[in-house]
Amino acid sequence: MLKVSDKLPTFSIPNQNGEAVNSADLKGYWTVLYFYPKDNTPGCTQEACDFRDANQILKNLGCKVLGVSKDSTQSHTNFIRKYELPFDLLSDTTGELCEKFGVWIEKSMYGKKYFGIQRATFLINPDGQITNVWEKVSVKNHTNDVLKVLQENLS
Repeated sequence: MLKVSDKLPTFSIPNQNGEAVNSADLKGYWTVLYFYPKDNTPGCTQEACDFRDANQILKNLGCKVLGVSKDSTQSHTNFIRKYELPFDLLSDTTGELCEKFGVWIEKSMYGKKYFGIQRATFLINPDGQITNVWEKVSVKNHTNDVLKVLQENLS
């Protein structure tokens, strides 16, 4: 997994509209890049809605929010419409971005092993450096933690 002080890896990945979002597009902005397992599941929906509810505060602080999962662009479009999400969701169907960030991991449920996305959030500064990493995110109060750290970084 990428860690604090690592540089943002180079990438180009489609958003919900099929438009390419590039790592270079993030330069000059604080960015919350959060990885989540799947659209329309309880924890992922709560996390997206929490970032939605905090989005205006984040924007006022000069911060973009981007969510990433392996869901299709169409799934992301439907998810955004259903929950009125005001930020882009990136469709990493190949898993390339998940691999670069180190969030594609082996998991276990009911004794069955499988690979999936570890819920994680990266705070990236305007120079493209990772300033904070939240691994194995617990959704409850996560957005508040991110806001607090961003405000500390800005003061």
